[in-house]
Amino acid sequence: MFNLLKKKLSNFVDKLSKKAKAPKQEKLEQVEQAPKQISKQVAQVQEPRASAERKYKKEIIPVEKPLLEKREIKPELKAPSKIKAVFRKEITLKESDIADMLFELELSLLEADVNESTAKHFCEEIKKRLLADKIPAKDIEGFVKKRIKEILRELMQTEQMDLISMIKSSEKPFKILFLGPNGAGKTTTIAKLTVLLREQGLSSIWAASDTFRAASIEQLEEHAKRLNVRLVKHNYGADPAAVAFDAISAAKNSNIDVVMIDTAGRQETNRNLIEELKKIARVADPDLKIFVGEAFAGKNLVEQAKQFDDAIGIDAFIITKLDTDAKGGTMLSLLHELKKPVVFIGTGQAYKDLQPFNIDEILERII
Repeated sequence: MFNLLKKKLSNFVDKLSKKAKAPKQEKLEQVEQAPKQISKQVAQVQEPRASAERKYKKEIIPVEKPLLEKREIKPELKAPSKIKAVFRKEITLKESDIADMLFELELSLLEADVNESTAKHFCEEIKKRLLADKIPAKDIEGFVKKRIKEILRELMQTEQMDLISMIKSSEKPFKILFLGPNGAGKTTTIAKLTVLLREQGLSSIWAASDTFRAASIEQLEEHAKRLNVRLVKHNYGADPAAVAFDAISAAKNSNIDVVMIDTAGRQETNRNLIEELKKIARVADPDLKIFVGEAFAGKNLVEQAKQFDDAIGIDAFIITKLDTDAKGGTMLSLLHELKKPVVFIGTGQAYKDLQPFNIDEILERII
């Protein structure tokens, strides 16, 4: 009997002991599990963030460099013209209707680096023609804007030049002489044009006739290696005309389509270098003389081009670095004042960044 009571008492004590230890054990287990739970919660918080970051990176869209902010170019009809527009299908504008618009247009042209004399001439011609037009009353603003662009195209009209067709229809080799001021990008333009011609199945050879500027030959050599183009060169200080002559001879012997002649950048006021350029032209007898100028040179570019044209004659233009200039109005002055075509524009540093010139794209930047 006594043993039975002792056994029951022992069991009762064991149960009490287990109950007392359970909360402590449970707390201990909770403490041990806490780091794991915290890590799990952190992971749950970080995952959406990481997912959002990945999504954000995928959805990043390059932002184009903003162009010059355009002024509002539209007529402001006075009361008499407004009344006529209500009762008639067509109206004729009065000078007072377009005076403010022409003022804004002239400012827009000047801000885009169009020469002052050219901008004034453009506005005078636009005024004269608009005042003579019969304008549909239902869309006066749209008609006027469209008409302004039409007039500007007419004022800048030059003989169109399809360089690819010219080369393919001419006797081999077709010789192109590149000229222009220092730093305009002649060497890079030669490389870009070579790539463009190659895409049309035309081969090229280069003449390193810039024997004056330090590292000019090495620069051309580097492009030649990258593009696997044959380069004819002499030592620095050699006769540039002799380099051009040797390149033309090599082209004839190897049945190469185009000879591109690089020349030293020179300012139009450097008479010695201009005379040297004339000698290269006499010896090489180029089929085309292309003036390479920078878009951001602004009004100076027109004066440079005039001097070169007077000294040696220019057949066409390639305007470089348009990606650094949001305006391009200098080309309007070139087309109007020199009446020579712009065949290509440089829009970046890559070899593919040489685009055919489009007057409508330039007008769209301004108007």
